[in-house]
Amino acid sequence: MTLPTQQASIAWTFHPSNATLDLVFFGTFISPSGWVALGINPTSAEMTGTRALIAFSDPNSGQLVLLPYILDTTVKLQKTPLVSQPLDIHLLSSSAALYGGKLATIHNGAAVQIFATLRLEPNHTKVHFVWNRGLYVQGYSPTIHPTTSNDLSSISTINILSGFTSSQIVHNTKTLKMVHGIMNAISWGVMLPSGAVTARYFRHIQSLGPAWFYIHAGVQLSAFFLGTVGFAIGLKLGNSSPGVTYGLHRKLGIAAFCLGGLQTLALLFRPKTTNKYRKYWKSYHHFVGYACVVIGVVNVFEGFEVMGAGGSYGKLAYCLCLSTLIGACIALEVNSWVIFCRKSKEDKLRREGIISDKGSTDLIHNS
Repeated sequence: MTLPTQQASIAWTFHPSNATLDLVFFGTFISPSGWVALGINPTSAEMTGTRALIAFSDPNSGQLVLLPYILDTTVKLQKTPLVSQPLDIHLLSSSAALYGGKLATIHNGAAVQIFATLRLEPNHTKVHFVWNRGLYVQGYSPTIHPTTSNDLSSISTINILSGFTSSQIVHNTKTLKMVHGIMNAISWGVMLPSGAVTARYFRHIQSLGPAWFYIHAGVQLSAFFLGTVGFAIGLKLGNSSPGVTYGLHRKLGIAAFCLGGLQTLALLFRPKTTNKYRKYWKSYHHFVGYACVVIGVVNVFEGFEVMGAGGSYGKLAYCLCLSTLIGACIALEVNSWVIFCRKSKEDKLRREGIISDKGSTDLIHNS
């Protein structure tokens, strides 16, 4: 069976008469000084509590070794080095070998096979498998593995009798992650900045009248509602993956959502232009709005890193879209300053009596 991450796979034979499971795991090294591990969690589908067999190069002899480890809570917190110790499960035998025979060596991409025979509990045919790989081993203590989305999702529950696996759930999770990413990239990363651009540069176009406001409000509200759906999907993904946390991405997402909510509520308390508190409301609206835009864009890039898509075409497409928007902002900003300077020059000449109101248009065109 092909496992859902790291190009790993597993094969097994189950003997119902004595509840014995013979299995072999196929994995690959990502560093000559790295490690590859297969584990079984007796209670739940997570890393904490896993009983693992970890293969790596012996620091003294250079030969491949396979040692047992128990991954308790201190391992996840990295408080103490991981120390080999006997497993408290019915492990009958275990061994490891590099794919390719005796001449094979440990290198980046080297394939390894981990063999194990264990006895399961009676009527216990669902097994929580956990596997992973890391870059370094300090002495006989494997160090932390990478924390990309794939590395944190290297868990699968398999019914060894039917072959049914939780990879179907993993597939659904990947689909939700994709929907979450697309919706949030469009809403927080494109629509929200576009709405801000509309308010900044279109409000001074007299021919539009109040239309700029309705465009601005419509785009921002649509972005917030779409982003709310994406935010809700993110919360669902977080709740369904208790062992996987993305601290910065989560905090930025919550901050952007809260700021977006404040902006939406601000529409209900928008003072009239003649109200003395109008200037304070505008300052608040500008500060919160721009903060929401910046945090949203930053979190979109953080989301690409979380999904392991830092070099993907999706990120490239988003960068091109954002660059186009930034280019348009620069052009509009330059145009705004040109108009501002011309009007300032016109007002100065009018105050000095050099031109009249009728000649102002001609002066602007001649300038």
